[in-house]
Amino acid sequence: MKIAIIAWGSLIWDKRELQIIGEWQKGGPVLPIEFSRISSDGRLTLAIDDKNGVPVSTYYAQSGSTDLMQAVEDLRKREGSPREMIGVASKTINNMRLGYEIIHAWAVDHGWDAVIWTGLPSNFEDKHHVPFTVQNGLDYLKTLEGEKRNKAMEYIDLAPEQVDTPLRRGVVEKTGAREVIG
Repeated sequence: MKIAIIAWGSLIWDKRELQIIGEWQKGGPVLPIEFSRISSDGRLTLAIDDKNGVPVSTYYAQSGSTDLMQAVEDLRKREGSPREMIGVASKTINNMRLGYEIIHAWAVDHGWDAVIWTGLPSNFEDKHHVPFTVQNGLDYLKTLEGEKRNKAMEYIDLAPEQVDTPLRRGVVEKTGAREVIG
């Protein structure tokens, strides 16, 4: 089975033990992405966000596994997420709760037997008790100090160039840190 893994964030620069064939490639499906998820270490991380996300062209790589359930488990372990947060689209499975018709269509158009991705949603409002907006995201980042702040800014900086979201533009505008984008 030929399985693609879709990525738009830290998988691209830090795959850890996730086995892929070759390198990450540009040209994955365009998905609504934003820095609207607060990770366990306090960073604002990228998530598929239907409400606040902007169209971002993702990356893809071929999984090192040809077994769909093993590929899902490998991604789940890398992400440290529950199994139900790994999206799957294949000829026989289309987990639309976590995904989009565009992913399924992209898989078919590109000859993949299956596509998997991390479907962790935005949790900004649940964790920070205000709705996600660019201003609320910037205000949240101001609350971070020391190493937490450094890691949060590093994550934004390391995101691929095409991840040109309103929050990222807001960080550049407020900090003057042009290196944050590309």
